[in-house]
Amino acid sequence: MSEITANLTHHFLIAMPNMVDPNFARTLTYIAEHNDQGALGIIVNRPIDMTLGALFERVELPLLADGFAEQPVYFGGPVQTDRGFVLHRPAGEWHSTLRISDELALTSSRDILQSIGTTGEPAEVLISLGYAGWAAGQLEQELADNAWLTVSADMAVIFELPPEERLAAAMQRLGIDFANLSDVAGHA
Repeated sequence: MSEITANLTHHFLIAMPNMVDPNFARTLTYIAEHNDQGALGIIVNRPIDMTLGALFERVELPLLADGFAEQPVYFGGPVQTDRGFVLHRPAGEWHSTLRISDELALTSSRDILQSIGTTGEPAEVLISLGYAGWAAGQLEQELADNAWLTVSADMAVIFELPPEERLAAAMQRLGIDFANLSDVAGHA
């Protein structure tokens, strides 16, 4: 049996109601990279009890730019939860960056935090601790098992909506109301 697998880079994964893994229940995950080696994403709707102000204090960096101190830090996924990841636009040039598109990137180096703290750039950021990762073929199997819905990503959902509205907004991109989703998977 040959499978045709779509590249889900720059897509959202919407956890189905039957998702049993508590790390992913009721989550919206942005896929930053998907290839034959696996996939990497950031959960974008699960803020933790930490602000950027507290994070910058913890890593001993100044946060002088206005508008960032009260932004939440997010649980980005269960992998490397002691490490920070910055989903941002514009993409810019940083030491350790995965360029997703001409305008969007995921960076894990300290230089981006220094820039945010002193210049306020990049202006649009979502900072997480940890990421979600899938080995080769793992995400494809989870999709086949109806663990996720997928939809092309819209950066307005991430950068313009409060976290509690993001999952519903992504569902609306599919024309589905989350409340109406059944937790019983069907196979045609």
